[in-house]
Amino acid sequence: MTDRQVPDDFPREPDLGSVTGVQPKLLVREVDGRYQSGLSEEELWVRYDACEDLASQLSAYVSRKIATSGLSPDVALTRAEEGARLKVDAGEWELSQREMAWVIKRTRQLLLREGDE
Repeated sequence: MTDRQVPDDFPREPDLGSVTGVQPKLLVREVDGRYQSGLSEEELWVRYDACEDLASQLSAYVSRKIATSGLSPDVALTRAEEGARLKVDAGEWELSQREMAWVIKRTRQLLLREGDE
């Protein structure tokens, strides 16, 4: 598993939940007999891998739109971002807002790299 590197800028904190009541509460879950408050290394890797794949797909999609429709890169990326955010907001894609922001940032990086080639 040492070849699996999750970039430092990828969001690591879990989505916060809430528990009602007067007493302070710590939200944890039991995993293999231990209490855990964040994502395991495997869970983090799976989320990162899915987000990286989505960024790659969005980059290819935006590149096709630029080539076929004559849209500027900024307009094409903005439209792709709006569509992706609608899917997240509708619950079709299970990404946090921070993960979605990372996907768009990564998509932009991939598009810039394509432009340099």
